[in-house]
Amino acid sequence: MRLAVTIFLTDETITPNRLARELEQRGFAGLYLPEHTHIPVERTSPYPAGGDLPREYGRTLDPFVALGQAAAVTERLALGTGITLVAQHDPIDLAKQIATLDHLSDGRLTLGVGYGWNVEEAADHGVEWRTRRELTRDRMALMRALWADEPTAYEGEFGSVRASTAYPKPVQKARGPVSGPRTLIGGAAGPKLFAHISEYADGWMPIGGRGLSESLPLLRSVWTDAGRDPAALQVVPYAVQPTPGKLAHYAELGIEEAVLQLPPAGEAEVLGVLDAYAEYL
Repeated sequence: MRLAVTIFLTDETITPNRLARELEQRGFAGLYLPEHTHIPVERTSPYPAGGDLPREYGRTLDPFVALGQAAAVTERLALGTGITLVAQHDPIDLAKQIATLDHLSDGRLTLGVGYGWNVEEAADHGVEWRTRRELTRDRMALMRALWADEPTAYEGEFGSVRASTAYPKPVQKARGPVSGPRTLIGGAAGPKLFAHISEYADGWMPIGGRGLSESLPLLRSVWTDAGRDPAALQVVPYAVQPTPGKLAHYAELGIEEAVLQLPPAGEAEVLGVLDAYAEYL
């Protein structure tokens, strides 16, 4: 099983270039970074994990800038977002950022897509909460039009783009209904999420990886009903606190990659945890 890591990189933690070099030298598969543009102080959205919102949420580095630095100092390390809040971006600008990073890293990018949990953060971006999933779907379709080999127009419910010259293109070619870099959608298990995964993604990024024995059969059923190749489905448990038993269970389920959680800490602490995680490689 490939083992990658995720971390809230901030202005107070280990730097992206230092971490990326250490990951590649140790044989880890990849680095995934989360995204929050800002955290409004006055908010009512509860922290999904309960309790007070950790300090690092309001200090995260921009994932695309940080991953660009990581790409520049590595050759094999996969790079990913976990996740990109697509609804909070201008899709034309985002399509350019994604394609550029994928091009410069020689196709090493995984685009993790999410819908978010912080209502106030999304509202400051003009996102109407109840339609954020549909908005994300629409913006993904618009980006696929810009990534197409030939100039392709798109007219959607929330946005449009004229047929355009737009380079660079993502390295990976279209597979079924999906184009662009490898695309994984995060979120809680359910028919609506699984329908969106089957429509415009390569797979699922379940946070924590709990309950997969029950949810995977439903996802596989929705996937195959959508006409997708059963062998092409990718499931990548995310932000995992690893144990030998947990990783063995993932392997039994046919999972080929897991993303382990690192603490949002300085170099010494992070590298110490990496050394402990290296025992699982």
